Amino acid sequence: MTTIANLKAVLGSFFHTPTYGAFELLEHALVELDDAGTICRITRAGDADFEQRVAAARAAGAAEPGAYLELGANEVALPGFVDLHVHAPQWPQAGVALDEPLNVWLDERTFPLEARFADAEFAYAVGHDLARTFLSRGTTTVLYFASAHLDGSFAVSRACADAGQRAIVGKVVMDDPAANHDFYRDATPDQALADTETFLDRVAALDAARRADDPRFAGAFGAVTPRFIPSCTDEALAGLGEIARTRNAYIQSHCNEGEWEHSVAIERFGKTDAEALASFGLLGPKSIMAHCTFMSEGDTRLFAETGTVVAHCPISNAYFANSACPVRRMHEAGVRIGLGTDISGGFSPSMYDNIRQAVMASRMLEEGVDALVDATRRGAGYPARISAPEALYLATKGGAEALGLPTGSFEVGRAFDAQIIDTRRAFADLTGFGIFNEPADRLARILYLATPDNIRQVWCQGKLVIERA
Repeated sequence: MTTIANLKAVLGSFFHTPTYGAFELLEHALVELDDAGTICRITRAGDADFEQRVAAARAAGAAEPGAYLELGANEVALPGFVDLHVHAPQWPQAGVALDEPLNVWLDERTFPLEARFADAEFAYAVGHDLARTFLSRGTTTVLYFASAHLDGSFAVSRACADAGQRAIVGKVVMDDPAANHDFYRDATPDQALADTETFLDRVAALDAARRADDPRFAGAFGAVTPRFIPSCTDEALAGLGEIARTRNAYIQSHCNEGEWEHSVAIERFGKTDAEALASFGLLGPKSIMAHCTFMSEGDTRLFAETGTVVAHCPISNAYFANSACPVRRMHEAGVRIGLGTDISGGFSPSMYDNIRQAVMASRMLEEGVDALVDATRRGAGYPARISAPEALYLATKGGAEALGLPTGSFEVGRAFDAQIIDTRRAFADLTGFGIFNEPADRLARILYLATPDNIRQVWCQGKLVIERA
């Protein structure tokens, strides 16, 4: 990993979405960082002291190489992406068997693969490669499901820390012998709960040790992680809710992903998936629930009232959710939402691909897809579409706000997480020949057309973690 970690100032242009539904271009601005890699000052061209501060930053860079960065004429910065839902053990499976039914995909591919995380060295290798791949695509913060193994899950946390990525990782709980394969599950509810507590302690110790050594360490966090209601006993679900409450820990799971999962909770508890999770203390401001496509109006109100977050996974939903997530309706109801790739139910590690799919899915939900159905009945019957800037917000500040982390935008007090985009690369020219060159058009071309080659550098907490030669 590149080790430049003394960056103090960046001069250039910065796109971000400080509020939902609107973007801002900080054109020719100076962004200054403190010793912890946090933005401490932003000075814009035209401010009274702009020239003096730029001159001072350049002088400091001359005296201390690596302290000053000036973006080129064709370069622009975007915030680092925040991915709210990833299955780390499934990375070797990405793109494989997505044409299979969900039960085949899980039983013949996913669970045998995840079982290999019993080998902590294998888990570390997969986790480190995945973290580096995400970083190379501009994603600086990720919420990961690991596996049902204590050591393998902790290896994922170490791998992300070593790669320079901010990571929240959960040891997955799946303890019900009637619902899980014998070769891959927690031995007992008690063991699942004990391993969860041990895992949270180990990750907290890892975080403390790395922060003591490096003031710009991005962070390692643990999460309470029931895979989903169908895989867990009541005892485990209740115990995990209590652990999360006493430790004020993150919680992550799946909720109402598809018709099957939606039906299981109703048959088992006489409640919806969301209501059942709430009854076990698993919904709240630090709870992130993936998919949520089968949410009733009551479920939506429950999420808004408890502050629970939806991790919208638009590519994965197209394969396994049997429906489209009503992002706009949920947002208007007060639900907090971010984006997730859902590796490997979603094949792409790129949040750019998921931003694009989020916009497309919202339009398909609003207008419908079956031409044989009358146009008056084909769509959702309510405004559902979202814009590209709205999707960018979900992928950046929305995800950061969902996790309670100060990143996701270029504002004072937020970590300097940035991807530097070169808009003029061979075979990936995003300049548009100077036509349609308003800021909204420039941003749209980046969001819809950027390739990995356009991402030249990635910074996380003020540290350079990716640099393409």
